[in-house]
Amino acid sequence: QVQLVESGGGLVQAGGSLRLSCAASRNIFSIRDMAWYRQALGKQRELVASIVSGGSTDYAESVKGRFTISRDNAKNTVYLQMNSLKPEDTDVYYCSALYNGVLYWGQGTQVTVSS
Repeated sequence: QVQLVESGGGLVQAGGSLRLSCAASRNIFSIRDMAWYRQALGKQRELVASIVSGGSTDYAESVKGRFTISRDNAKNTVYLQMNSLKPEDTDVYYCSALYNGVLYWGQGTQVTVSS
């Protein structure tokens, strides 16, 4: 089992930056796939960025060049650095981990970008 706790959300002006953190309850070296998703009220959850244990990453087209996902295995933490934020990035952001065939989710952290 894996517990995930997100932090780092908040209110920022357009053009600003935030860094989200996702702390896992177990060694993430053993977790191959970790990712960040986001979801607005009434909409489907969408993949923002993913990273595998070897370090390969993938991004949604809408965030390429602005967001960077990374993982620190020593700290059991995955990060999402978000730069050049836009109002349309306003959402609840969720961390996920695929471990032993089970997809685990954090509780989410709100990101609000004002224009």
